[in-house]
Amino acid sequence: MKIGFIGTGVMGAAMAGHLLDAGNEVYVYNRTKAKTDDLVSRGATWRDTPHEVAEATDFVITIVGYPTDVKEVYDDIFQADVTGKILIDMTTSTPALAKEIGERAVVAGAQALDAPVSGGDVGAKNATLTIMVGGPEGAYDKALPIFEILGKTTARHGENGAGQHCKMANQIMIAGTMLGMSEFMVYADAAGLNLEKVIETLSGGGANNWSMANYAPRILNKDFAPGFFVKHFVKDLKIALDEASAMNLDLPMTALAEKLYEKLADQDLGTQSLIKAYSDKF
Repeated sequence: MKIGFIGTGVMGAAMAGHLLDAGNEVYVYNRTKAKTDDLVSRGATWRDTPHEVAEATDFVITIVGYPTDVKEVYDDIFQADVTGKILIDMTTSTPALAKEIGERAVVAGAQALDAPVSGGDVGAKNATLTIMVGGPEGAYDKALPIFEILGKTTARHGENGAGQHCKMANQIMIAGTMLGMSEFMVYADAAGLNLEKVIETLSGGGANNWSMANYAPRILNKDFAPGFFVKHFVKDLKIALDEASAMNLDLPMTALAEKLYEKLADQDLGTQSLIKAYSDKF
């Protein structure tokens, strides 16, 4: 398959690498060209603009930072002739923008999918991402072999925008587990318990969860490097709260998580750094 990949950051570079390793012809673009050097050395082809990537490929994948970045990239992609192509945005963005891209794709003779992912840097590196998809069923079926290279769990949830709504549900759940993980760790530490032993014990019971398994060890090692940036999680939580407000829902736990993470958003830290909002011992 000829696959375009736009956005080769923490997660995108690993994802594009899996597509290369699977024998696909991959064309890449990133605002910072140097972040594609490894992929190009492994056989990917650089293109100077998103629309040049689209012109050279049958599938175009985007995974960038913010909805504004998504819009900018797709404004450029739609300068190309995208007739018959499938455009796949894997950024966590807004349902409204996903619908807009879907409508623009139809007018241009293409099809679009919103396919945000969960699993962080570990999921991207290990090709175990969870992929939540919205868009036309036919396009989903054609793109499924790509998703199966990148992830472990993939499901279509409806038309354009449904993938983003599912990702918001995911982020709401993650917000809760990150709060719980931070609070149990500061509590256990204050009680004088051995945190490594507590984590090992809790992992065998009902408190076990993905956040604890993947982030608690990093906290113990004082590793706050971003597998997923705080600033991006703040963006996600704001989208979730905006969507909840539009549906007349009150999500107090999500609102608290957003408030606490906001304090850390100006630092290039990973989401596990939430514990710093509770205690300066970590």
